Amino acid sequence: MIIGVVGKPSVGKSTFFKACTLSEVEIASYPFTTIKPNRGAGYVRVKCADRDFGKQCNPSSGFCINGTRFVAVELVDVAGLVPGAHEGKGMGNQFLSDLNQADLLIHIVDASGTANEKGEVSENYDPCFDVEFLEKEIDLWYLDVIRRGWDKITRLARQKGAAGNEMSAQISKALAEQLSSFKVTNAIAKNSITASGLKEEDFERWPEESLRQLAAELRKRTKPIIIAANKMDLPKSKVNIERLKNKFPDYKIVPCSGDAEVALRMAAKAKLIKYLPGDPDFEIIAVGNDASARPLSEAQATALEKIRFFLKEFGSTGVQHVLDTAVFDFLQYIAIFPGSSKGLTDSKGNVMPDCFLMPPDSTALDFAFRLHTDFGKTFLYAIDVRKNQRIGKEHKLKHRDVIEIISAAK
Repeated sequence: MIIGVVGKPSVGKSTFFKACTLSEVEIASYPFTTIKPNRGAGYVRVKCADRDFGKQCNPSSGFCINGTRFVAVELVDVAGLVPGAHEGKGMGNQFLSDLNQADLLIHIVDASGTANEKGEVSENYDPCFDVEFLEKEIDLWYLDVIRRGWDKITRLARQKGAAGNEMSAQISKALAEQLSSFKVTNAIAKNSITASGLKEEDFERWPEESLRQLAAELRKRTKPIIIAANKMDLPKSKVNIERLKNKFPDYKIVPCSGDAEVALRMAAKAKLIKYLPGDPDFEIIAVGNDASARPLSEAQATALEKIRFFLKEFGSTGVQHVLDTAVFDFLQYIAIFPGSSKGLTDSKGNVMPDCFLMPPDSTALDFAFRLHTDFGKTFLYAIDVRKNQRIGKEHKLKHRDVIEIISAAK
């Protein structure tokens, strides 16, 4: 699973990325600060299974604090997008190329309206335009790929298909093959064709406007988008987020402040505060008579109180909520913990060191392959550790299951 962080220049993309990962990325208020894509690990929150067994886990990756497990997901922060990107304008070609691998896009929008369509400092800019042009650019990108390969797609369908339903079935396969780098499958192609109101047997007579609709349907199914309404701590953001919600009722729009999240994470890293990403508040700890304590400066205290006011209003900085929504609500992944009915420690004595994010409808056999190819190939059965119950390879797993795999390879 790879999540793309996208948007036009100077909307806070790199700040949002740093807030998620604490990576040292270049941040500046001018277009194209990000030239090469930044990659890093963000973390989603999962209620850890260790408390269900009266244990304290020892994560091999990520971390766990007070029963909340943070599991890594890969983030890619790509070059800023400007109108005309599909034609190569700005960093368009690189931007679109970097997005190929993404399973979902987080669109960072400047809710304050202080950056125009090119990412230049402005006033009273309507962020609704950003949502529209991002959709348009990616749809046109898909459409260009379809157009460039259309002769090949139709020729392949004619060659492989004899007539009637048999031939029509080939157009889905040919389309999926042409767009395989976009993660378009045969099923996605077929469903997109149907949703566009097209008939597969009439593919040689599909009009141009229908191809545009098909490109949009393919994009929706392979690159779902969440809007992170950033800079909510600035004036006019509240008015603009309502405008966004009214104009795009089908979108998930999350208010957030990347700046506030970076400040809190850096303060926590410096041991000035106790803060768990996604929490509605924090605790100041750098006070008192302890010689090792680092008292807050007046400026630090003022900044933190301003952030606290923001947290009370919105419930969190919104950054963690965006990631959790992307992974668990949109992609519908589930967290699975490897375990054992004979104990929860690995060979090194670590308690429940691993937690894996699995696609929806994953089975016990899928999980076996995720752990090791040999476990999947020699799968015998699995055990639901909580219930101490034997389950078969087709058993569908649930979020936070603790599963032991029994295979001939063990």
